[in-house]
Amino acid sequence: MGSIFILLYFLIIVLVIEISVIAFTLTGLEKEVARYQAISMLTGTGFTTDESQLIIDHPIRRRISMFLILFGAFSLAVIISAITNILSDDLRLNKLIMISAGLLIIFILGKTPMTKKLFQNRFEYEMKKNLDISELPIKEALFLDEDDVVTDVVIEKNSRLDGKKVKDVFKEGWDVNLLFIKRGEMNIRKKLASETIQAGDKLYLYGNRQVIEDLTNETESDDPH
Repeated sequence: MGSIFILLYFLIIVLVIEISVIAFTLTGLEKEVARYQAISMLTGTGFTTDESQLIIDHPIRRRISMFLILFGAFSLAVIISAITNILSDDLRLNKLIMISAGLLIIFILGKTPMTKKLFQNRFEYEMKKNLDISELPIKEALFLDEDDVVTDVVIEKNSRLDGKKVKDVFKEGWDVNLLFIKRGEMNIRKKLASETIQAGDKLYLYGNRQVIEDLTNETESDDPH
């Protein structure tokens, strides 16, 4: 009986993870990322990766993550209690079977196109009603393609870009944009086109990865010393 209880409860945990994965993917998260983050939150381990920012910065995903974290803490208590009850042979298998069946039904319904469409519409409504653009992860706010990145590069002394005007470097139609220049403690955003790039400047860029990599080669100093 004790073994059946443990197996049923692990089934509940698996179903909760899979239902959460469905919910995360309906908000636009990739399935592989969603599953890893769901397991991380449920177990309280590994939720420190860069991908966790995709959860923290999204209001709907935050709600799902709060449930997973709380359920994970509750599950640990249940498992410890189950081990104790196994020793006393006092298990409530009927209730656990009902919970497992209920979650299985939710999981099956969550996989149907009609349910997915319903929840997608609901999530989109919640996003439009509550979401501030500042809450969006930067990848979603800028609608990045697969080959796009947001990064920064530092201008070295005597590099090819040192002393050049921004408008001469970032030409119209080029697949990279200069968001702003960080010079010391100052962030320069206004009249960027007429600004002169200086050694020590940090350029914050958004655009095609390959173009930015080519540009990075020009930020490095030509002086071997």
